[in-house]
Amino acid sequence: MNNKEHLKQEYLNNLRHSFAHLLAAAVIKLYPDTKRTIGPAIENGFYFDFEFSRTITEKDLPKIEKEMRKLLPTWKEFTRYELSAEEAKAEYPGNQFKHELIEEFTKDGQKVSFYRSGEYWDLCKGGHVTNMREEAKQDAFKLTKVAGAYWRGDEKNKMLTRIYGVAFETKEELDAYLNMLAEAEKRDHKVLGPKLDLFMFHHTSPGMPYWLPKGVIIYNELVDFWRKEHKKRNYQEIVSPLLNKKELYITSGHYEHYWPDMFVANMGENEEYGIKAMNCPNAMVVFGSKLRSYKELPLRLSDTDMLHRYERTGTLNGLLRVREFRQDDAHCFISEEMIESEYESIFDITKLFYGIFGLEYKYRLGTRPESFMGDVETWNRAEESLKKILEKSGKDYFIEEGDGAFYGPKVDILMKDALGREWQMGTIQLDFQQPRRFGLEYVAEDGSRKTPVAVHRVIYGSLERFMGLLIEHYAGNFPLWLSPVQFALLPISEKQNHFAEKIKKQLLEHNENLRIEIDERSESIGKKIREATMQKVPYQMILGEKEVEANKLAVRTREGKDLGQMDIDEFIKKITEEIKRKIKM
Repeated sequence: MNNKEHLKQEYLNNLRHSFAHLLAAAVIKLYPDTKRTIGPAIENGFYFDFEFSRTITEKDLPKIEKEMRKLLPTWKEFTRYELSAEEAKAEYPGNQFKHELIEEFTKDGQKVSFYRSGEYWDLCKGGHVTNMREEAKQDAFKLTKVAGAYWRGDEKNKMLTRIYGVAFETKEELDAYLNMLAEAEKRDHKVLGPKLDLFMFHHTSPGMPYWLPKGVIIYNELVDFWRKEHKKRNYQEIVSPLLNKKELYITSGHYEHYWPDMFVANMGENEEYGIKAMNCPNAMVVFGSKLRSYKELPLRLSDTDMLHRYERTGTLNGLLRVREFRQDDAHCFISEEMIESEYESIFDITKLFYGIFGLEYKYRLGTRPESFMGDVETWNRAEESLKKILEKSGKDYFIEEGDGAFYGPKVDILMKDALGREWQMGTIQLDFQQPRRFGLEYVAEDGSRKTPVAVHRVIYGSLERFMGLLIEHYAGNFPLWLSPVQFALLPISEKQNHFAEKIKKQLLEHNENLRIEIDERSESIGKKIREATMQKVPYQMILGEKEVEANKLAVRTREGKDLGQMDIDEFIKKITEEIKRKIKM
């Protein structure tokens, strides 16, 4: 993010935080006994958490929004005040939430800041526009939804009511965003996935998807493509244990940094096991299972093992945030001199994988976090290496200070979908620390023993998340190679059923992996076409008497385009090229 973009984002954050104050003012005006808590700016908008004495639903939002518009002309600048802890608490009688914050902010005897605009003031650290009345447009904000939220995000705390809103500088930007939301709703993978029989969830295993037969087809196609392309690049696939003793994660450093986010199993023998949440410790074990030579480097160990992470219930979101998932993972063991060439190789894979889906992407460099493993000098060297590599790549990137993994800096892949939304997908992490902690060595060309560097990398990222985003990116209209049903043969009457079987046999003789369904039901051809279209089948072949006589196919696409009659050989040539190219034609 350049300086101009940074300043614009800072201004938008201040504008949205100012709107959060306006929301709270309207709520207090309408519901005076409501307890306020916090109200930050978030991406595209803001929210505020309240404890209401009555139930608030989305039906109440127009009323609150109307009050916000009524108050807005009475607001100008935000004036700052400083209060002692005692004075601040007096502003919130009976509000345990604000009292908790005030005690936290004044624990060393300092005062707290309040900001006033219009008749409303509130505990706040700041970040507002200069003049609310002039800068905030009446038609450039909207309240969007009501949700439950635990106080401070802790499910042990009280459930509050969160009101969300969106805000922009202009009405045009707001309208564009609302249109995008409407389109996103139509593409929602949580709706389309079950509708297309791809996956489902069940309350007995929250955050752990059931993959249905059609979804498994897509899943396997993605993994098969991954396997073939990585085999070309000398990756070797491994499978490692799902359960590992705590001592493995103590060695890797995950026990100290990650253990609360893992599922843990106690085996009744005073032994504690972690259910695998990441693959890197096991990859370290495989490398260290024997003495390696420099001739084996780079040694690229890949896997798609099942992983489990304890995501809090309130954060689960369809396939986008789950507790059980697989990654297209790999750990590349290299010498320090190979860092640049290995990253270039991984960047080439990234370009290929995202290119076939028509996905734009950029990189984000995460640097040393506050809680890190190892020494600062090594970290600095690693970060400088990655900056140099990113500059050379020619791709857009920006630096997120303190966002690295605890064992090394990382380059995240930020993908943009068909709606222009940005998602963090894969990651490429440089690790000097874990190989040291596991005592890994290889014999160098001069006969000395050296410690390898490890590059942790996933390209798809979580396959579950990637699938969810692909569903939304394509709105369920997958390219031919991924579609669970590629061809629907639709006989006009039962007289053409035998011809349909003949066509299916001919297609499968050409390619036994084609996915073909025949709709032999005694239904009208119109209904058959509608249902095949709703199921997003790429090609629909209408088979009537004319087609039987001519030994041809009447081909129609799911978009409703009539391709006319085609010879079977001509059709086979067309689909073979389309599947081979893998892009949506």
